[in-house]
Amino acid sequence: MKGIVTKSTGSWYTVYHENGKRVDCRLKGKFRIQGIKSTNPVAVGDHVFFEFEEGKETGIIHKIQDRKNYIIRKSVNLSKQTHIIAANIDSAFLLVTIDNPPTFTGFIDRFLATAEAYNIKTILLFNKLDTYTDAQLDKLAELDAVYSDIGYECIPISATKNINIEEVKALMKDKTTMFSGHSGVGKSTLINAIEPSLDLKTAEISKQHKQGLHTTTFAEMFELSFGGFIIDTPGIKGFGVVDFEPAAITDYFPEFFKLKSGCKFNNCMHINEPKCAIKEAVESGEIAYSRYTSYLQMVEGDEEHYRTDSYS
Repeated sequence: MKGIVTKSTGSWYTVYHENGKRVDCRLKGKFRIQGIKSTNPVAVGDHVFFEFEEGKETGIIHKIQDRKNYIIRKSVNLSKQTHIIAANIDSAFLLVTIDNPPTFTGFIDRFLATAEAYNIKTILLFNKLDTYTDAQLDKLAELDAVYSDIGYECIPISATKNINIEEVKALMKDKTTMFSGHSGVGKSTLINAIEPSLDLKTAEISKQHKQGLHTTTFAEMFELSFGGFIIDTPGIKGFGVVDFEPAAITDYFPEFFKLKSGCKFNNCMHINEPKCAIKEAVESGEIAYSRYTSYLQMVEGDEEHYRTDSYS
């Protein structure tokens, strides 16, 4: 039998069966010994084959269908392992807030680079539009300009005031979409605005630390009444990139990729080399300095500086 994994709690997986029923499944033992370094060999969004356990209503997953894509990051507590956030995604929505909590460009750029590497279209949603001061609205406009110029779709929204929610829903119709971002950026509130029947739990921001309180513990997929599926993910503080060769990182920054053929050297790393088209574009303002800073941190593997910079 075949189904889609809609929830993972570490040892048990909820599988949405083709007949519309949900079955709690475990993994067949061999998945644990195949040298998979991920903390979760099966992820939400995976298409799997399973069989019911004899005399029980639970099942055993015995095969995972090849993924068309997935989004992955370094495991928080196990630095040598990785965590697959979700698989088989048509598009990802990254929720960004200017304040309460702040979302820094280092975090945004690492998420976008990972999505580019795995061929996942990403839309930036600038949430809490109704709460910002004039200065914060100016900052939002700056970020919108940076990412819109690169080619990313950017939508300012308010989940609580229903601003531009219909525009978001139109992009989600009949697709499998993933929502991600820091804790407290309003993922659950936005999902409730999009699909009120889900009635997901929400929590207030910690005013002392301007950090979100976790309301989503595990990634979970929900069916949408207007067609498609949505994957809600736990809030994440940092986004450690996985298995990026320094020489390939340029390819995951679209505005760098477009210009790199203009560099004097084919193997230019855009750091100290002369006649570098990327550095010239940064100096002229064609490439945002924040993006170049993120690129350098990724090339240098500067996890500590990134985590300090990016709401850690």
